[in-house]
Amino acid sequence: MEKPLFTVFGRHESEKTIEKSRFFTYSAHVESEEEAKAFLSEIRRAHSLATHCCYGFIADKTGNLQRFSDDGEPQGTAGLPILEVIKNKKLFETAVAVVRYFGGVKLGAGGLVRAYSSSASENLAGAEIRTLELCVEYEIAVEYAGIDGLQKYLSSYPCTLLSSEYGEKVLFRVAVRKRLADAFVSGVKDFMQGRAEAAPKGEYFGAFKE
Repeated sequence: MEKPLFTVFGRHESEKTIEKSRFFTYSAHVESEEEAKAFLSEIRRAHSLATHCCYGFIADKTGNLQRFSDDGEPQGTAGLPILEVIKNKKLFETAVAVVRYFGGVKLGAGGLVRAYSSSASENLAGAEIRTLELCVEYEIAVEYAGIDGLQKYLSSYPCTLLSSEYGEKVLFRVAVRKRLADAFVSGVKDFMQGRAEAAPKGEYFGAFKE
């Protein structure tokens, strides 16, 4: 069995003060380096007067696409500690930016590492974490007379209704975790007594609550 993948869902913000310096921390789900850079640009625009905007991110599902920046802090005291927090929490497709407004008190190398690490760690502790799993998208066409029966089955199964279209028949688009896909297809056919079948349309990764 493949090991589970975890990611931040949506965005989360937090703030703390250490020795008169204010630290604003932001985490977000990102699926590419381009998305990560767009997220960071947004944070920089919002904090254009900040002393530093340091970050770390892993923007893929393998852990190969990793980047970090100290943004003017002493080398190794900001970006890398942020990235290590992401890695220690076993997160993928996750970016964390920590913005610092200098308060006049120098923290020293060790103090900076602790400040940036704790800012990232506390932010992620408060963020919503979800499991990334491979999903199969299905289309199910059903006559109007069978809508209630199909909706009853879908409501009883751990799947996600993506959309429904009403035409000559009703077309449901549904996402199911791949490990549950075979049982789902069989279940639709059996429950609907052959009046509807689930046709696969593609696969993608989805983020699920546990």
